[in-house]
Amino acid sequence: MRWPDLPPLNTLLPFEATVRHASMTAAARELHVTHGAVSRQIQNLERHLGTTLFERRTRALHPTPEAHRLAAAVREALDRVDGATRSITHRPPAGPLTLSCEPTLLMRWLIPRLPDLAAAAPDVTVHLSAGGGPVPFERDGIDLAVRRDDFPFPEDVSRTRLFAEHIGPVCRPDLAARLTAAADVPDATLLHTATRPRAWDDWRRLTGMRAEPASQQTLEHFYLTLQAASAGVGVAIAPYAVVRDDLERGQLAAPFGFVPDGTGYHLLTRRPLAGDTRTARLTTWLRTRTADLETAPDRRAAGASG
Repeated sequence: MRWPDLPPLNTLLPFEATVRHASMTAAARELHVTHGAVSRQIQNLERHLGTTLFERRTRALHPTPEAHRLAAAVREALDRVDGATRSITHRPPAGPLTLSCEPTLLMRWLIPRLPDLAAAAPDVTVHLSAGGGPVPFERDGIDLAVRRDDFPFPEDVSRTRLFAEHIGPVCRPDLAARLTAAADVPDATLLHTATRPRAWDDWRRLTGMRAEPASQQTLEHFYLTLQAASAGVGVAIAPYAVVRDDLERGQLAAPFGFVPDGTGYHLLTRRPLAGDTRTARLTTWLRTRTADLETAPDRRAAGASG
C-alpha cells in the first residue's frame, strides 16, 4: 500500500526536532547530525509541501502555524510507534534512570535514603543530578526531576505531586531554648540564603510574627546556611523536608515549628514513561517516603505572641 501524499519520511525527524527547539542547531545536536543536514531536510520537506514552514529572521527561527500543526501530528505518530515497539519487543530498559533534584533536598533528604531505595527496588538504579528550575530533559538526558512549583511547569510535562513545602526558623538547640517568642529573635543573627532572599519575609507574612534582628548574614547556598545554623552562628528559615533528619538527631531545633508556604514539590517527567516499570517503582517509592513530609510540626503556642 502506498501513500502518495506522505512527505519523505527522513525529513520528519529533523523537522519535528527543529519545531520543538525553534532551532536547527539544537535539532542537529539532538539528532547527532550537522546543521547543514537538518537544513537540507527542512528544505526538502518545504519543497514537497510547496509551502514555507519557518519564518527565518535574524538569529531567530519561527515555525509557522502550519509547521506547529504538522509537528504535533508527527510527534503523536512517533509516540504511537514508540509505544507499539515497546509492547512488541518487551525489552527491559537499560542503564540507570537519571533523576534531577534540587541540590539541598538531594543532599539532605534523598541521598541518605538511597539504601532504602536499593532495598525496596533493587532493580532500580538512579543516576543523581543536582539542579533547580526548568528541567532540560532532552539536553541533559534527564528521565525524572523533583522540583518545587515556584515556576510554571511546561504543558508537555507529566507531574506527580509529592508533598507540600513547610518553612520555619531553625537553629542549634541551645540557642532555641532562649527563643521563647519571636521577640527574642533580635538577640540572634538572622541567616539568609541568596537563592531564597525573601524567606524571612515570607515567614513573617505567613505567621504575623515580628522578628527584627540586630545582625544579619547572607550565605550563597542553602546548605551553607543550614550548616551555619547547626554551628550556632544564628537562626535560618528552612524547609521542613531538608532539616527533618537534623531535628530527629537533635542537631537542629525549630522553636516556632513550621507553616505551609503555599508551594509544593512534584515529580516531573517529559512524558508518561508507561513502558518503563522502573519509573513506576521509583515514583511509588518517592510518594511513600515523602508521605511523612506532607505535614510538619506546628509552631508552639509560645511563639504565637510576636
